[in-house]
Amino acid sequence: MPQIQLTPAQRKEHRAEAHHLDPVVMVGGDGLTAAVKKEADAALNAHGLIKVRVFSDDRTAREAMFLTLADELNAAPIQHIGKLLVLWRPVPAREKTVDENRMAGPRDFKVLKYSKQSGQRPEVKTLRVLGNQRLTAGGQVKRAKPKMVSIKKRSQT
Repeated sequence: MPQIQLTPAQRKEHRAEAHHLDPVVMVGGDGLTAAVKKEADAALNAHGLIKVRVFSDDRTAREAMFLTLADELNAAPIQHIGKLLVLWRPVPAREKTVDENRMAGPRDFKVLKYSKQSGQRPEVKTLRVLGNQRLTAGGQVKRAKPKMVSIKKRSQT
């Protein structure tokens, strides 16, 4: 697969974002194995921008690994500095499953209940409001009213 081509400005932006990242993939003495490629691919899918640490002292071998990873994983080579390689690939969009039967879940609200005696601290109460309930301005939980439909609209259906 061909690697992604970026402009120098985009590469500079990704380098700045990668500055605070820790390496998530380590390449050991065995070099670039299938397991390393699989882990790098999983990390790119999860994060998009990753650092790879290579424990080899041979600079030409590290450059070859950098270009091989970028080419095989369809990623953009961002930076090769020392024993760190930075790769970027856009994160694939995740599909959200929509459950049509899902109802609103319970919500917890903190309400202050003031004392009738002056000088006492208000009491903090946590109220759980279910999906079919509402919280009034006075701090009471009431059932939600059904949506009012006019007589005219009711007769049209």
